[in-house]
Amino acid sequence: MPLAPQSFLYQHDPHTGVATITLNRPDRLNALTFDVYRELRDAFRALDGEPGVRAVVITGAGRAFCSGGDVEDIIGALFARDDAGLLEFTRLTCDLILAMRQCRRPIVAALNGTVAGAGAVIAAASDVRIAAESAKIAFLFVKVGLSGADMGAAWLLPRIVGHGHASELLMAGDFIDAQTALRIGLYNRVVAGANLMGEARGFAERLARGPSVALGITKDALNREAHMDLATAIEAEAQAQAGCMRSPNFREAYEAFKAKREPKFV
Repeated sequence: MPLAPQSFLYQHDPHTGVATITLNRPDRLNALTFDVYRELRDAFRALDGEPGVRAVVITGAGRAFCSGGDVEDIIGALFARDDAGLLEFTRLTCDLILAMRQCRRPIVAALNGTVAGAGAVIAAASDVRIAAESAKIAFLFVKVGLSGADMGAAWLLPRIVGHGHASELLMAGDFIDAQTALRIGLYNRVVAGANLMGEARGFAERLARGPSVALGITKDALNREAHMDLATAIEAEAQAQAGCMRSPNFREAYEAFKAKREPKFV
């Protein structure tokens, strides 16, 4: 059954294999509600089995990508919860990030504007971040009296920008501009706002044309090998690569090379 979320926009282009998720509360800077968290989690869990989806773009409507949790919808309600209720919520937010990292489809974040709080972690959980020049970003949890280590940020961020930059971003909670984010490696590229969706979709389409099983294995390796010693990681890669060599995509790449044409991967 095709995805039909109620709290954000979803579009799948069957010709390119790219699905686009658009956070769609522009009047609230695309702040997240309980329902948005749940539906995003469920969407990323479902995308692996969604027919024809080979890559995903996530972006925001209006002038922000995502400003984090909605103060009116979430924060006030949390004060009424007991310890079990609070843990239920924090696990919900973490489940979204886990679903993104476990999704075998490449995820490209098209950061169209302000990226803050939970929105910054969603960006970090994406595989590639392409940002508009206006896309400032902050992991601002400490600014509201919470730990900077939220939703997996303390696991994700050091792997992207290194321990030093991650410590500063999570402990200070300050905004940095797009060029600074590019310089430290948090953003993969920065483009003019008018070109953002073209760049993001173009890159997602390139990935969608790639060998889907091999890309999924690559993403899984990037997730798991951070915990392995070198010998264990090399053995895991040897086994995975041997499996890829049995796939029709490996044969297709060889036949395409001999025929001097572009491969058509499945």
